Amino acid sequence: MDLNITVIGTGYLGATHATCMAELGFNVLGVDVDQDKIDSLSRGVLPFHEPHLPELLRKHLASGRLRFTTDYTEAAEFGDVHFIGVGTPQKPGEHAADLTYVDDAVLQLARHLRKDALIVGKSTVPVGTARRLRAVVDSVLAERGMDGLKVALAWNPEFLREGRAVEDTLTPDRLVVGTGTNRPEDTEREWAHGLLRRVYAKPLSAGTPLIETDYETAELVKVAANAFLATKISFINAFSEVTEIVGGDIRTLADALGHDTRIGRKFLNAGVGFGGGCLPKDIRALQARANEVGASAAMRFLTEVDEINLRRRDRVVHLAEEHLGILDGARIAVLGVSFKPESDDVRDSPALDIAARLYSSGAEVSVYDPQGNRNAAARFPRLNYVDSAHAAAAEADLVLLLTEWDEFKRMGPQDLEPYVRERRIIDGRNVLDGEKWTDRGWTFQALGHRPGVPETVAAR
Repeated sequence: MDLNITVIGTGYLGATHATCMAELGFNVLGVDVDQDKIDSLSRGVLPFHEPHLPELLRKHLASGRLRFTTDYTEAAEFGDVHFIGVGTPQKPGEHAADLTYVDDAVLQLARHLRKDALIVGKSTVPVGTARRLRAVVDSVLAERGMDGLKVALAWNPEFLREGRAVEDTLTPDRLVVGTGTNRPEDTEREWAHGLLRRVYAKPLSAGTPLIETDYETAELVKVAANAFLATKISFINAFSEVTEIVGGDIRTLADALGHDTRIGRKFLNAGVGFGGGCLPKDIRALQARANEVGASAAMRFLTEVDEINLRRRDRVVHLAEEHLGILDGARIAVLGVSFKPESDDVRDSPALDIAARLYSSGAEVSVYDPQGNRNAAARFPRLNYVDSAHAAAAEADLVLLLTEWDEFKRMGPQDLEPYVRERRIIDGRNVLDGEKWTDRGWTFQALGHRPGVPETVAAR
Protein backbone atom coordinates (compact mmCIF):
# COMPACT_ATOMS: atom_id res chain seq x y z
CA MET A 1 0.00 0.00 0.00
CA ASP A 2 1.29 3.47 -0.89
CA LEU A 3 1.44 5.84 2.04
CA ASN A 4 -0.43 9.13 2.03
CA ILE A 5 1.15 11.87 4.11
CA THR A 6 -0.27 14.98 5.71
CA VAL A 7 1.78 17.81 7.15
CA ILE A 8 -0.09 19.94 9.66
CA GLY A 9 1.29 23.47 9.78
CA THR A 10 2.55 25.10 6.60
CA GLY A 11 5.04 27.63 7.90
CA TYR A 12 8.76 27.31 7.26
CA LEU A 13 9.08 23.78 8.66
CA GLY A 14 5.76 22.44 7.42
CA ALA A 15 5.87 23.82 3.88
CA THR A 16 9.42 22.55 3.45
CA HIS A 17 8.61 19.10 4.81
CA ALA A 18 5.43 18.74 2.75
CA THR A 19 7.18 19.73 -0.46
CA CYS A 20 10.14 17.43 0.17
CA MET A 21 7.86 14.49 1.02
CA ALA A 22 6.29 14.97 -2.42
CA GLU A 23 9.79 15.02 -3.92
CA LEU A 24 10.43 11.67 -2.21
CA GLY A 25 7.45 10.27 -4.14
CA PHE A 26 4.51 10.49 -1.72
CA ASN A 27 1.08 12.02 -2.14
CA VAL A 28 1.01 14.86 0.36
CA LEU A 29 -1.67 17.10 1.84
CA GLY A 30 -0.58 20.26 3.66
CA VAL A 31 -2.94 21.44 6.38
CA ASP A 32 -3.27 24.86 8.00
CA VAL A 33 -5.96 26.97 9.66
CA ASP A 34 -4.78 30.07 7.76
CA GLN A 35 -6.79 30.22 4.53
CA ASP A 36 -4.61 32.97 3.03
CA LYS A 37 -1.50 30.86 3.55
CA ILE A 38 -3.19 27.84 1.97
CA ASP A 39 -4.33 29.91 -1.02
CA SER A 40 -0.82 31.30 -1.50
CA LEU A 41 0.86 27.90 -1.35
CA SER A 42 -1.74 26.45 -3.69
CA ARG A 43 -0.69 29.10 -6.22
CA GLY A 44 2.94 28.10 -5.79
CA VAL A 45 3.88 31.20 -3.77
CA LEU A 46 5.96 30.79 -0.62
CA PRO A 47 5.64 33.37 2.18
CA PHE A 48 9.38 33.10 2.95
CA HIS A 49 12.70 32.80 1.16
CA GLU A 50 14.34 29.39 0.91
CA PRO A 51 16.65 28.39 -1.97
CA HIS A 52 15.34 25.65 -4.30
CA LEU A 53 12.01 25.28 -2.47
CA PRO A 54 9.85 27.40 -4.82
CA GLU A 55 10.83 25.24 -7.80
CA LEU A 56 9.97 22.02 -5.95
CA LEU A 57 6.67 23.46 -4.72
CA ARG A 58 5.56 24.37 -8.23
CA LYS A 59 6.83 21.05 -9.59
CA HIS A 60 4.68 18.98 -7.25
CA LEU A 61 1.61 21.17 -7.43
CA ALA A 62 1.80 20.48 -11.17
CA SER A 63 2.45 16.76 -10.66
CA GLY A 64 -0.59 16.45 -8.38
CA ARG A 65 1.44 14.94 -5.55
CA LEU A 66 1.04 18.04 -3.38
CA ARG A 67 -2.03 20.03 -2.41
CA PHE A 68 -3.23 22.07 0.56
CA THR A 69 -6.37 22.35 2.68
CA THR A 70 -7.83 23.81 5.88
CA ASP A 71 -10.10 20.79 6.39
CA TYR A 72 -9.10 18.41 9.21
CA THR A 73 -11.79 15.93 8.17
CA GLU A 74 -10.20 15.66 4.74
CA ALA A 75 -6.75 15.35 6.30
CA ALA A 76 -7.81 12.56 8.66
CA GLU A 77 -9.45 10.60 5.85
CA PHE A 78 -6.46 11.08 3.53
CA GLY A 79 -3.41 10.51 5.69
CA ASP A 80 -1.70 7.36 6.91
CA VAL A 81 1.16 9.36 8.46
CA HIS A 82 0.47 12.82 9.89
CA PHE A 83 3.45 15.10 10.54
CA ILE A 84 3.00 17.94 13.03
CA GLY A 85 5.11 20.91 11.92
CA VAL A 86 3.57 23.92 13.68
CA GLY A 87 5.45 26.65 15.50
CA THR A 88 6.44 26.68 19.17
CA PRO A 89 7.29 30.34 19.77
CA GLN A 90 8.54 31.80 23.00
CA LYS A 91 5.71 32.85 25.31
CA PRO A 92 5.38 36.64 25.59
CA GLY A 93 7.19 37.80 28.69
CA GLU A 94 8.49 34.31 29.51
CA HIS A 95 11.28 31.96 28.49
CA ALA A 96 9.00 28.93 28.11
CA ALA A 97 7.77 27.62 24.76
CA ASP A 98 4.16 28.27 23.76
CA LEU A 99 2.67 24.87 22.91
CA THR A 100 -0.76 26.18 21.92
CA TYR A 101 -0.35 25.33 18.23
CA VAL A 102 1.08 21.85 18.84
CA ASP A 103 -1.65 20.98 21.33
CA ASP A 104 -4.39 22.22 19.03
CA ALA A 105 -3.03 20.40 15.97
CA VAL A 106 -2.86 17.05 17.77
CA LEU A 107 -6.24 17.57 19.42
CA GLN A 108 -7.99 18.48 16.16
CA LEU A 109 -6.47 15.52 14.35
CA ALA A 110 -7.45 13.09 17.13
CA ARG A 111 -11.03 14.37 16.97
CA HIS A 112 -11.29 13.54 13.27
CA LEU A 113 -9.40 10.24 12.91
CA ARG A 114 -11.46 7.31 11.65
CA LYS A 115 -8.69 4.95 10.51
CA ASP A 116 -5.34 3.69 11.72
CA ALA A 117 -2.73 6.42 11.68
CA LEU A 118 0.73 7.41 12.83
CA ILE A 119 1.09 10.93 14.25
CA VAL A 120 4.66 12.22 14.03
CA GLY A 121 5.80 15.34 15.84
CA LYS A 122 8.50 17.41 14.16
CA SER A 123 8.06 20.65 16.10
CA THR A 124 10.66 21.53 18.72
CA VAL A 125 9.03 20.96 22.10
CA PRO A 126 10.03 20.78 25.78
CA VAL A 127 10.86 17.32 27.08
CA GLY A 128 7.73 15.56 28.33
CA THR A 129 5.45 16.96 25.61
CA ALA A 130 5.20 13.81 23.50
CA ARG A 131 4.25 11.58 26.41
CA ARG A 132 1.58 14.09 27.46
CA LEU A 133 0.20 14.30 23.92
CA ARG A 134 0.11 10.51 23.69
CA ALA A 135 -2.28 10.52 26.66
CA VAL A 136 -4.36 13.28 25.04
CA VAL A 137 -4.77 11.23 21.85
CA ASP A 138 -5.78 8.12 23.81
CA SER A 139 -8.30 10.12 25.83
CA VAL A 140 -9.92 11.73 22.79
CA LEU A 141 -10.16 8.42 20.93
CA ALA A 142 -11.74 6.78 23.99
CA GLU A 143 -14.28 9.62 24.30
CA ARG A 144 -15.20 9.13 20.65
CA GLY A 145 -15.48 5.38 21.01
CA MET A 146 -12.56 4.99 18.61
CA ASP A 147 -10.10 3.41 21.02
CA GLY A 148 -10.01 0.33 18.78
CA LEU A 149 -8.09 2.26 16.16
CA LYS A 150 -4.37 1.71 15.87
CA VAL A 151 -3.04 5.22 16.43
CA ALA A 152 0.59 5.65 17.41
CA LEU A 153 2.57 8.80 18.17
CA ALA A 154 6.27 9.24 17.45
CA TRP A 155 8.63 12.20 17.71
CA ASN A 156 10.95 12.92 14.78
CA PRO A 157 12.73 16.24 15.40
CA GLU A 158 13.83 18.46 12.53
CA PHE A 159 17.39 19.70 12.08
CA LEU A 160 16.89 22.20 9.29
CA ARG A 161 19.36 24.95 8.54
CA GLU A 162 17.72 27.99 6.99
CA GLY A 163 19.12 28.39 3.51
CA ARG A 164 19.75 24.63 3.23
CA ALA A 165 16.41 23.22 4.34
CA VAL A 166 15.70 21.25 1.15
CA GLU A 167 19.06 19.51 1.33
CA ASP A 168 18.64 18.82 5.03
CA THR A 169 15.22 17.21 4.47
CA LEU A 170 16.10 15.12 1.43
CA THR A 171 19.61 14.13 2.54
CA PRO A 172 19.69 14.56 6.34
CA ASP A 173 22.84 13.87 8.35
CA ARG A 174 20.78 11.77 10.79
CA LEU A 175 17.21 10.75 11.51
CA VAL A 176 15.96 10.49 15.08
CA VAL A 177 12.68 8.75 15.94
CA GLY A 178 11.33 8.54 19.46
CA THR A 179 8.41 6.41 20.62
CA GLY A 180 6.87 5.68 23.99
CA THR A 181 9.17 2.76 24.71
CA ASN A 182 12.45 1.30 23.57
CA ARG A 183 11.34 -2.31 24.02
CA PRO A 184 11.82 -4.19 20.72
CA GLU A 185 8.89 -6.46 21.52
CA ASP A 186 6.47 -3.52 21.64
CA THR A 187 4.23 -3.99 18.59
CA GLU A 188 3.12 -0.34 18.39
CA ARG A 189 6.74 0.78 18.47
CA GLU A 190 7.68 -1.60 15.68
CA TRP A 191 4.67 -0.55 13.60
CA ALA A 192 5.56 3.14 13.97
CA HIS A 193 9.21 2.58 13.16
CA GLY A 194 8.25 0.43 10.20
CA LEU A 195 6.09 3.20 8.71
CA LEU A 196 8.80 5.80 9.18
CA ARG A 197 11.40 3.54 7.61
CA ARG A 198 9.13 3.49 4.55
CA VAL A 199 8.74 7.27 4.61
CA TYR A 200 12.50 7.77 4.81
CA ALA A 201 13.47 4.81 2.62
CA LYS A 202 15.48 6.92 0.16
CA PRO A 203 17.74 8.72 2.65
CA LEU A 204 18.14 5.51 4.65
CA SER A 205 19.20 3.61 1.54
CA ALA A 206 21.79 6.35 0.95
CA GLY A 207 23.33 5.65 4.36
CA THR A 208 21.66 8.20 6.62
CA PRO A 209 21.97 6.97 10.24
CA LEU A 210 18.67 6.16 11.98
CA ILE A 211 18.55 6.57 15.75
CA GLU A 212 15.53 4.87 17.31
CA THR A 213 14.92 5.92 20.89
CA ASP A 214 12.32 7.03 23.43
CA TYR A 215 10.25 10.22 23.50
CA GLU A 216 12.44 12.05 25.98
CA THR A 217 15.70 11.49 24.12
CA ALA A 218 14.15 12.49 20.81
CA GLU A 219 12.78 15.69 22.33
CA LEU A 220 16.10 16.55 23.95
CA VAL A 221 18.23 15.93 20.84
CA LYS A 222 17.06 19.06 19.03
CA VAL A 223 17.32 21.45 21.95
CA ALA A 224 20.65 19.91 22.98
CA ALA A 225 22.02 20.46 19.46
CA ASN A 226 20.89 24.08 19.44
CA ALA A 227 22.21 24.68 22.94
CA PHE A 228 25.61 23.29 21.90
CA LEU A 229 25.76 25.43 18.76
CA ALA A 230 24.72 28.54 20.68
CA THR A 231 27.40 27.79 23.28
CA LYS A 232 30.06 27.37 20.60
CA ILE A 233 29.16 30.70 18.99
CA SER A 234 29.14 32.49 22.33
CA PHE A 235 32.43 30.83 23.27
CA ILE A 236 34.30 32.38 20.34
CA ASN A 237 32.51 35.68 20.89
CA ALA A 238 33.65 35.67 24.53
CA PHE A 239 37.23 35.34 23.29
CA SER A 240 36.62 38.13 20.81
CA GLU A 241 35.83 40.36 23.79
CA VAL A 242 39.28 39.50 25.13
CA THR A 243 41.15 40.03 21.84
CA GLU A 244 39.52 43.43 21.43
CA ILE A 245 41.21 44.42 24.71
CA VAL A 246 44.59 42.65 24.63
CA GLY A 247 45.12 42.34 20.88
CA GLY A 248 45.26 39.27 18.67
CA ASP A 249 43.35 38.07 15.62
CA ILE A 250 40.12 36.25 16.42
CA ARG A 251 39.93 34.64 12.97
CA THR A 252 43.38 33.09 13.30
CA LEU A 253 42.51 31.96 16.82
CA ALA A 254 39.32 30.30 15.52
CA ASP A 255 41.22 28.63 12.67
CA ALA A 256 43.80 27.25 15.08
CA LEU A 257 41.07 25.88 17.34
CA GLY A 258 39.23 24.44 14.36
CA HIS A 259 42.14 22.24 13.36
CA ASP A 260 41.54 20.29 16.56
CA THR A 261 39.25 17.47 15.42
CA ARG A 262 37.60 17.44 18.82
CA ILE A 263 36.44 21.01 18.27
CA GLY A 264 36.04 21.66 14.53
CA ARG A 265 35.89 25.00 12.73
CA LYS A 266 32.15 25.33 12.12
CA PHE A 267 30.25 27.83 14.29
CA LEU A 268 33.49 29.45 15.44
CA ASN A 269 32.96 32.68 13.51
CA ALA A 270 33.12 35.65 15.84
CA GLY A 271 30.72 38.46 15.08
CA VAL A 272 27.45 40.03 16.15
CA GLY A 273 26.09 36.72 17.43
CA PHE A 274 23.26 34.34 16.71
CA GLY A 275 19.58 35.01 16.17
CA GLY A 276 16.66 33.59 14.22
CA GLY A 277 13.62 31.62 15.21
CA CYS A 278 15.40 28.64 16.78
CA LEU A 279 18.58 29.11 18.80
CA PRO A 280 17.50 32.00 21.05
CA LYS A 281 14.06 30.66 21.89
CA ASP A 282 15.23 27.05 22.22
CA ILE A 283 17.97 27.75 24.76
CA ARG A 284 15.53 29.85 26.78
CA ALA A 285 12.82 27.19 26.61
CA LEU A 286 15.36 24.57 27.68
CA GLN A 287 16.24 26.64 30.73
CA ALA A 288 12.57 27.10 31.57
CA ARG A 289 11.87 23.38 31.31
CA ALA A 290 14.97 22.54 33.35
CA ASN A 291 13.67 24.84 36.07
CA GLU A 292 10.29 23.07 36.00
CA VAL A 293 11.81 19.62 36.47
CA GLY A 294 14.28 20.68 39.16
CA ALA A 295 17.43 20.76 37.01
CA SER A 296 17.99 24.51 36.87
CA ALA A 297 21.65 24.25 37.92
CA ALA A 298 22.43 21.96 34.99
CA MET A 299 21.37 24.55 32.41
CA ARG A 300 22.50 27.67 34.26
CA PHE A 301 25.44 28.17 31.88
CA LEU A 302 22.95 28.98 29.10
CA THR A 303 22.17 32.26 30.85
CA GLU A 304 25.74 33.39 30.23
CA VAL A 305 25.60 32.04 26.66
CA ASP A 306 22.58 34.26 26.04
CA GLU A 307 24.18 37.27 27.74
CA ILE A 308 27.43 36.97 25.74
CA ASN A 309 25.34 36.86 22.58
CA LEU A 310 23.43 40.01 23.49
CA ARG A 311 26.63 41.84 24.49
CA ARG A 312 27.89 41.59 20.91
CA ARG A 313 25.01 43.79 19.81
CA ASP A 314 25.90 46.31 22.49
CA ARG A 315 29.50 46.26 21.29
CA VAL A 316 28.60 47.25 17.72
CA VAL A 317 26.50 50.17 18.94
CA HIS A 318 29.37 51.30 21.19
CA LEU A 319 31.84 51.01 18.31
CA ALA A 320 29.58 53.17 16.16
CA GLU A 321 29.56 55.78 18.92
CA GLU A 322 33.36 55.61 19.19
CA HIS A 323 33.81 56.12 15.46
CA LEU A 324 31.22 58.87 15.05
CA GLY A 325 31.46 60.63 18.39
CA ILE A 326 27.72 61.26 18.40
CA LEU A 327 24.99 59.20 16.76
CA ASP A 328 22.30 61.88 16.61
CA GLY A 329 22.12 63.04 12.98
CA ALA A 330 24.77 60.61 11.71
CA ARG A 331 24.04 58.70 8.50
CA ILE A 332 24.67 54.97 8.87
CA ALA A 333 24.45 52.27 6.19
CA VAL A 334 23.48 48.80 7.42
CA LEU A 335 24.27 45.92 5.07
CA GLY A 336 22.19 42.92 6.07
CA VAL A 337 19.29 42.59 8.51
CA SER A 338 18.36 38.91 8.16
CA PHE A 339 19.84 36.83 10.96
CA LYS A 340 21.90 34.81 8.46
CA PRO A 341 22.54 34.78 4.70
CA GLU A 342 20.24 32.89 2.31
CA SER A 343 17.30 33.67 4.57
CA ASP A 344 14.71 36.42 4.92
CA ASP A 345 14.18 35.58 8.62
CA VAL A 346 14.62 38.59 10.89
CA ARG A 347 13.28 37.03 14.09
CA ASP A 348 15.61 37.97 16.95
CA SER A 349 18.08 39.19 14.31
CA PRO A 350 21.17 40.84 15.84
CA ALA A 351 21.50 42.98 12.71
CA LEU A 352 17.97 44.38 12.89
CA ASP A 353 18.28 44.95 16.63
CA ILE A 354 21.48 46.95 16.11
CA ALA A 355 19.91 49.00 13.30
CA ALA A 356 16.89 49.78 15.48
CA ARG A 357 19.08 50.83 18.42
CA LEU A 358 21.09 53.17 16.20
CA TYR A 359 17.89 54.73 14.90
CA SER A 360 16.59 55.15 18.44
CA SER A 361 19.82 57.01 19.24
CA GLY A 362 19.06 59.57 16.54
CA ALA A 363 20.98 58.17 13.57
CA GLU A 364 19.58 58.11 10.04
CA VAL A 365 19.80 54.42 9.16
CA SER A 366 19.57 53.09 5.59
CA VAL A 367 19.22 49.33 5.29
CA TYR A 368 19.80 46.90 2.46
CA ASP A 369 19.37 43.14 2.66
CA PRO A 370 19.00 40.95 -0.46
CA GLN A 371 15.98 39.15 1.02
CA GLY A 372 15.17 40.53 4.46
CA ASN A 373 13.98 44.10 3.83
CA ARG A 374 10.28 43.28 3.64
CA ASN A 375 10.17 41.29 6.88
CA ALA A 376 12.35 43.83 8.64
CA ALA A 377 10.11 46.68 7.53
CA ALA A 378 7.11 44.84 8.94
CA ARG A 379 8.82 44.63 12.34
CA PHE A 380 10.59 48.02 12.36
CA PRO A 381 9.15 50.27 9.64
CA ARG A 382 10.93 53.49 10.65
CA LEU A 383 14.25 52.55 9.06
CA ASN A 384 15.03 53.59 5.49
CA TYR A 385 14.94 50.39 3.42
CA VAL A 386 16.66 50.59 0.03
CA ASP A 387 17.28 48.18 -2.83
CA SER A 388 21.08 48.12 -3.09
CA ALA A 389 24.28 48.47 -1.10
CA HIS A 390 25.08 51.60 -3.10
CA ALA A 391 21.78 53.20 -2.10
CA ALA A 392 22.38 52.31 1.56
CA ALA A 393 25.89 53.80 1.44
CA ALA A 394 24.78 57.11 -0.11
CA GLU A 395 26.27 59.95 1.99
CA ALA A 396 26.97 57.50 4.85
CA ASP A 397 29.27 58.48 7.67
CA LEU A 398 29.66 54.82 8.66
CA VAL A 399 28.97 51.46 7.02
CA LEU A 400 28.08 48.39 9.08
CA LEU A 401 28.28 44.89 7.58
CA LEU A 402 25.98 42.80 9.78
CA THR A 403 24.90 39.78 7.68
CA GLU A 404 27.48 37.88 5.63
CA TRP A 405 25.70 37.66 2.27
CA ASP A 406 28.05 36.67 -0.56
CA GLU A 407 27.61 40.00 -2.31
CA PHE A 408 28.89 41.77 0.81
CA LYS A 409 31.79 39.34 1.27
CA ARG A 410 32.87 40.00 -2.32
CA MET A 411 32.56 43.76 -1.87
CA GLY A 412 35.69 45.88 -2.03
CA PRO A 413 36.31 49.45 -0.82
CA GLN A 414 36.18 50.75 -4.37
CA ASP A 415 32.55 49.57 -4.62
CA LEU A 416 31.39 51.99 -1.93
CA GLU A 417 33.83 54.89 -2.21
CA PRO A 418 31.83 56.86 -4.81
CA TYR A 419 28.81 56.88 -2.51
CA VAL A 420 29.90 57.32 1.12
CA ARG A 421 30.53 60.65 2.83
CA GLU A 422 33.17 59.21 5.18
CA ARG A 423 35.33 56.12 4.68
CA ARG A 424 34.47 54.17 7.82
CA ILE A 425 33.32 50.56 8.03
CA ILE A 426 32.69 48.05 10.84
CA ASP A 427 32.80 44.41 9.78
CA GLY A 428 30.41 42.72 12.18
CA ARG A 429 30.93 39.28 10.66
CA ASN A 430 34.71 39.13 10.14
CA VAL A 431 34.44 38.40 6.43
CA LEU A 432 36.33 41.30 4.84
CA ASP A 433 40.07 41.74 4.22
CA GLY A 434 40.79 44.71 6.45
CA GLU A 435 44.14 45.45 4.83
CA LYS A 436 42.48 46.16 1.47
CA TRP A 437 40.22 48.72 3.11
CA THR A 438 42.87 50.45 5.21
CA ASP A 439 45.21 50.63 2.21
CA ARG A 440 42.61 52.79 0.49
CA GLY A 441 42.25 55.13 3.42
CA TRP A 442 39.27 53.58 5.18
CA THR A 443 38.92 53.40 8.93
CA PHE A 444 38.28 49.68 9.31
CA GLN A 445 37.12 47.83 12.41
CA ALA A 446 36.31 44.11 12.72
CA LEU A 447 34.88 42.52 15.84
CA GLY A 448 37.50 40.60 17.79
CA HIS A 449 40.31 43.03 16.93
CA ARG A 450 41.72 45.78 19.13
CA PRO A 451 41.06 49.17 17.51
CA GLY A 452 44.15 50.41 15.68
CA VAL A 453 45.81 46.97 15.61
CA PRO A 454 45.92 45.49 12.09
CA GLU A 455 44.49 42.02 11.70
CA THR A 456 46.79 39.25 10.54
CA VAL A 457 46.16 37.01 7.59
CA ALA A 458 44.58 33.87 8.98
CA ALA A 459 45.86 30.49 7.80
CA ARG A 460 43.39 28.86 5.44
